Amino acid sequence: MRFVDSNIFLHAFLTPFRKLTEEEQRVKDESKIIVKRIEEGEEVATTTVHLSEVVNIVESGLGLQRSLGFLSWVITKDNIKVYPITVEDYEAALPIAREKDVSANDALAYITMKTHGLTEIYSFDKHFNRLKDIVKLPPL
Repeated sequence: MRFVDSNIFLHAFLTPFRKLTEEEQRVKDESKIIVKRIEEGEEVATTTVHLSEVVNIVESGLGLQRSLGFLSWVITKDNIKVYPITVEDYEAALPIAREKDVSANDALAYITMKTHGLTEIYSFDKHFNRLKDIVKLPPL
C-alpha cells in the first residue's frame, strides 16, 4: 500500500485556466495515471487532513457538487484507507516539520506512513525528498 498525497488528486482533477508547461502537463498526466490505478483497485492510504485539503480546493475550483462527489468516491472505495488525524499527531509532526523544513501536513503524511508501515508516497511535492527513509513516486 502507498500513501497518496493531496496534490495527486488535485493535479488529476482540476482544470487549468492557462496552457500548461510541458513539465506541468507531465505532472497532470502522471497524476491521472495514478488516479486511474486507484479507480481500478490499487490500495492506497491518505489522512482526513489530506482528504480535507482536496475537498476544499475542489469545491472552490469546481463547485460543491464535484467536491461532494469526490468525497463520496473516496469514502466508499474499499481500496482507499483514510486514517484519522488527532491533535497528538500534529504534536508529533511539528518537530519533524521544523527539523526537515517541510509543511505540517507533509510531516503528518510522514508520521502516518511510519505508524502504518508505509514506505512509498505518491506525490509531486519535492519536500518529501528531504525525508530519506521513504520513497516518493513517481520519480520525475
